[in-house]
Amino acid sequence: MKTREEANLLEFGWPVGDFRLLENVIEVLQIRDYTVVRAFINSSILTVFSVSIMVVLAAMVGWTLQRRQSRWNGLINMLVLAGLIIPPAVVPTIFVMKTLGIFATMPGLILVEIAFGLSFCILLFRAFAATVPREIDEAAIIDGAGPIRLFFQFAFPLLRSVIVTVIVVQSVFVFNDFAAPLYFAPGAENVTVQLSLYNFQSQYFTSYNLLFTDILLITVPPLILYIFFNKQIVAGLTSGAVKG
Repeated sequence: MKTREEANLLEFGWPVGDFRLLENVIEVLQIRDYTVVRAFINSSILTVFSVSIMVVLAAMVGWTLQRRQSRWNGLINMLVLAGLIIPPAVVPTIFVMKTLGIFATMPGLILVEIAFGLSFCILLFRAFAATVPREIDEAAIIDGAGPIRLFFQFAFPLLRSVIVTVIVVQSVFVFNDFAAPLYFAPGAENVTVQLSLYNFQSQYFTSYNLLFTDILLITVPPLILYIFFNKQIVAGLTSGAVKG
């Protein structure tokens, strides 16, 4: 709410003069040919596509791991846990992306975000699938449902609580991700909301009023998600903890 000069004093307190919140928001949105607006569009595209694919893939894998026991389950579970434990390697990932021709592109960044978040989502779906009675599967099979119809028509709607949890948690993670866009999608055309913070910082000078206005704008969407879906998040995270 302060002017640039007053904000750079780094003093805690209300503005001495007029409140400049609206003026700061407009200046943030217009700076460098609307870079922040482009960043919000890129982050929204990245979040929607990444989370949508994550939900479908993780639900299918988690449901199958819980319902169908085979000799491969142990290996698959180990790979899923490895995805949570082993940190991502930046340089080899960049090498693979360049070989595939997807480095510094939005589709490549979407695939990276999916790879980073898929293991956590699979564990949530597998835990929740354990609470769904197997009689539902048997009734669907008796009615003549095949594997695809069984999952999408009967199983997928039953996973609503954990779907909401995955959507909210992963949306916040992807939307606020800083490292992946920085390493795997450089370039002004691929800027995301977290990278847009660099517009207000330099080696010798920082516009603190605009920097914190941008942070405020970035914080609003995840905050709204948590406010409206708080109960569903708790229900999804605790599902499968106690199996009746």
